[in-house]
Amino acid sequence: MTTATPSSVSLLPQPQFRLRPGTTPLCTKTIFFPPFRLSPPSLLTSRRFTRVCKASSLKEKVGGIMKTWNELSSLNHWVVKDYYRLVNSVKALEPYIENLSDEQLKAKTVEFRQRLKEGATLADIQAEAFAVVREAAKRKLGMRHFDVQIIGGAVLHDGSIAEMKTGEGKTLVSTLAAYLNALSGEGVHVVTVNDYLAQRDAEWMGRVHRFLGLSVGLIQRDMKTQDRRSNYRCDITYTNNTELGFDYLRDNLAGSKDQLVMRWPKPFHFGIVDEVDSVLIDEGRNPLLISGEANKDAARFPVASRIAELLVRGLHYNVDLKDKSVELTEDGILLAEIALETNDLWDENDPWARFVLNALRAKEFYRRDVQYIVRNGKALIVNELTGRVEEKTRWSDGIHQAVEAKEGLKIKEKEFLKIFHMPVIEIPTNMPSFREDLPLMAFATARGKWKYVCAEIEYMFELGRPVLVGTTSVENSEHLSAMLREIKIPHNILNARPKYAAREAEIVAQAGRKYAITLSTNMAGRGTDIILGGNPKMLAKEILEDNLLSTLAHNVPDVEIDSGQTSGEVLSKVKVGPSSSGLLTKAALMSKYVCKSEGKRWNYDEARKIVAESIEMSQSMGSMELQKLVDEETEMYPLGPCIALAYLSVLKDCESHCLNEGFEVKRLGGLHVIGTSLHESRRIDNQLRGRAGRQGDPGSTRFVVSMQDEIFQKFNFDTEWAINLISRLTDDEDVPIVGHSIMKQLSNLQISAEKYFFRIRKNLIEFDEVLEVQRKHVYDLRQLILSGDSESCSQHIFQYMQAVASEIIFKNVDPTKHPSSWKLRRILKEFIEISGEVLNDSFAGITEENMLHSLTQVHGLSSVDIDEFHLPTLPKPPNSFRGIHMKSSTLKRWLTICSDDSIKDGKFRSSVNLLCKYLGDFLIASYLDVVQDSGYNSVYVKEIERAVLVKTLDSFWRDHLVNMNKLNSAVNLRSFGHRNPLEEYKIDGCRFFISMLNATRRVTVESLLRYWSSPMESEELLLQKN
Repeated sequence: MTTATPSSVSLLPQPQFRLRPGTTPLCTKTIFFPPFRLSPPSLLTSRRFTRVCKASSLKEKVGGIMKTWNELSSLNHWVVKDYYRLVNSVKALEPYIENLSDEQLKAKTVEFRQRLKEGATLADIQAEAFAVVREAAKRKLGMRHFDVQIIGGAVLHDGSIAEMKTGEGKTLVSTLAAYLNALSGEGVHVVTVNDYLAQRDAEWMGRVHRFLGLSVGLIQRDMKTQDRRSNYRCDITYTNNTELGFDYLRDNLAGSKDQLVMRWPKPFHFGIVDEVDSVLIDEGRNPLLISGEANKDAARFPVASRIAELLVRGLHYNVDLKDKSVELTEDGILLAEIALETNDLWDENDPWARFVLNALRAKEFYRRDVQYIVRNGKALIVNELTGRVEEKTRWSDGIHQAVEAKEGLKIKEKEFLKIFHMPVIEIPTNMPSFREDLPLMAFATARGKWKYVCAEIEYMFELGRPVLVGTTSVENSEHLSAMLREIKIPHNILNARPKYAAREAEIVAQAGRKYAITLSTNMAGRGTDIILGGNPKMLAKEILEDNLLSTLAHNVPDVEIDSGQTSGEVLSKVKVGPSSSGLLTKAALMSKYVCKSEGKRWNYDEARKIVAESIEMSQSMGSMELQKLVDEETEMYPLGPCIALAYLSVLKDCESHCLNEGFEVKRLGGLHVIGTSLHESRRIDNQLRGRAGRQGDPGSTRFVVSMQDEIFQKFNFDTEWAINLISRLTDDEDVPIVGHSIMKQLSNLQISAEKYFFRIRKNLIEFDEVLEVQRKHVYDLRQLILSGDSESCSQHIFQYMQAVASEIIFKNVDPTKHPSSWKLRRILKEFIEISGEVLNDSFAGITEENMLHSLTQVHGLSSVDIDEFHLPTLPKPPNSFRGIHMKSSTLKRWLTICSDDSIKDGKFRSSVNLLCKYLGDFLIASYLDVVQDSGYNSVYVKEIERAVLVKTLDSFWRDHLVNMNKLNSAVNLRSFGHRNPLEEYKIDGCRFFISMLNATRRVTVESLLRYWSSPMESEELLLQKN
């Protein structure tokens, strides 16, 4: 006996299937499959449906009561309720703000900044600032912030994550927190997921900020250094997460202050991150990579790729889909060693193991048109969450090079990341949701799944409902497209291929229209709402471009599309009124006159920019004002105002058309979303679901999976029971099963996957926190060197020299024993080796005996004059410590020596301190004398010092990162010895870092001391370390 539900009947006709002889139907499972023709339900089915409706109605009421109770008892409910006090304050100010003129509204920004200078806090002006932004958005964008959007802005300002449903206006929410925090003048970053959204928001939301007197910057790919610097200096800067990350990394690799683009010493003041879950959690798995110089191992990747082709899965190696790892068998190791003519794949002097393993991972886990595409000789990552190409992101640990080798591409170079958590506050929707989430359909085979998806699309198309289909890869979207072409269903594709990505905004804008079928690799991060009936602004822009670009541009490209109908061919055409037609004709004629008078035609991008600027003009000026500009008699043709007038007229026609079509689409049930597989995270599935039912619109969603989907294989999900169940019920393996049991198991599978990846992220964060402390120290030191004045640079040099002298002494003395037991000869030898030829000639006469005699004399002294001190009977350091700055430096070094806890205290600790002071003074004074004798001016000297400091630090920091990466891999093995890998990583990592700093100081001092006597020798030393 089958069980019908209201959702299934409203969406698809009653399915029919037959049982195999001798089988018993299961009442715990509901089995559906849409036939291709409608059949009226039987009387029995109708009665059954009535009873189910009553039961379902009672269930919905109970569910509603439970939902209300859960909301009232949640902490989130009370947090949101508290924010309504701010909302009420903003609403109370609205009448006053509405009566202000444009100039008075703009003047509020100056007033707020003055109040902040006089001691007011952002909290003091928050309500009024939000009211000002709300009014500015009404005037410039025609959009008024909803109350829940005010709450969202406040949540962002408080440093929490605002979780908002799709279509609730996150973009507009950002203007509130951005404006408020930009008033301090320290800069605000609004971070989106790609260049397109950054540019769109900078132009769109930027109107509000520019109207209120704030400067708005935009960071885009391939922007020059000077342009980046000026844009980062703006009050509000729009960028994407990749560009921001790379600019930060590049600034911390800069060789001079002139190469810095961000606001140092405080590059980050306040940031707003759009799609924060995608940026910090999902994309956080892929580090940002800064390519280095050519690697000597690059030639190994193509060889390893050919070896991987010889090896057979299951015979020569085994794979783990969950961890994306491979393991060579004994036969595989033997075959690889024979092919590579090596005795050991893991030989440190001839390491082949990691190259072969990476080649196998590239072969098994990284598929073309799924994880990446090949364009212009490059392997470009396809973001699995957004379907976009990540042109500046590369896989780490040699995987990207292995993929390049597999595809026969030119091998490129090498690698880094960080994730963090903040409180999440769920913002209520502005209107209740009427979306219907239909039961999940599970199939035994992928063939059955795709047949069902095609049937459901065909059924919806016949009704006229718009459909959005989410696929997980370029490959799947094009497979489904081919199936739809066979049954002649017009559709649009949106995936990473350039021919589709270029039409992204147009495709998304049309996705809510009647008969529109859209196949998208993923809708997360697309950034454009799907409006039922169509987006009138986008339609008006298309009509304008269709009429004008052919006259404005000389190289209008043909849109490259696959064979077969697209959705645009079956969508209803907008009826342009006589007034709009006349204005379009006038604009086309004027564009011809302008081209003729100026004797040129623009290229395609320039022509589109002219149209876009004209549209922007129409948003800031009324039709009467534009008409006045058109009517004025001037020497210049008023092309911009003419196009703007045409746009406003066409926009009215489009708004009327979209409104009427929207009503019709709502009557049919709204947008229907089909998910063709489950993601490892339920959050990503919910993002796709959220495309339907925005702002109170009707809509429905359906997820369809097969037991052959990657998620089941990756997490070793037992699919045999489902296949056996279907075989018991029917001969047709394409029949789906639906029911509570399978839903529960699939939900548990996703929960297990989420827990698995959460553990990975947690482990990543814990280990990265160790490196983050070290990274911050190095980056701060680096910026201090680059941004500091000449005095600051000199102090670094003196501290390094003193530290090197002290290090030589500490490892050769014991403060608890008499100086006669110290290794004085070794101290003198190492000190002279490091100092080279710069030491004053008088130091050459110092021997072990007279140093011991001098130390014996100073033992027991109750006080010394630090400024004039030197060891008795030994040569006095050159007199280079004149002036208040040098005396201050001497005192600071002395205090550092006395407080150094890297050596134990003892009876002769004071003698050790005085010896450190003496050798440090002698080294620094000799260096200053040699520099002065060189004849170079101080500016050149400081340039040399700064360059040596930075290059040496960079060199050892790179080596340290490699060592920490190796340590990270090695410490996990220590768990077999019942030791905590994280604690082991912390201990050894700290030891590595201290050694790195010591080596950095020593090589820096050696390089500087030798530079003045032998520049070439110093350069060779630097090259060896780089």
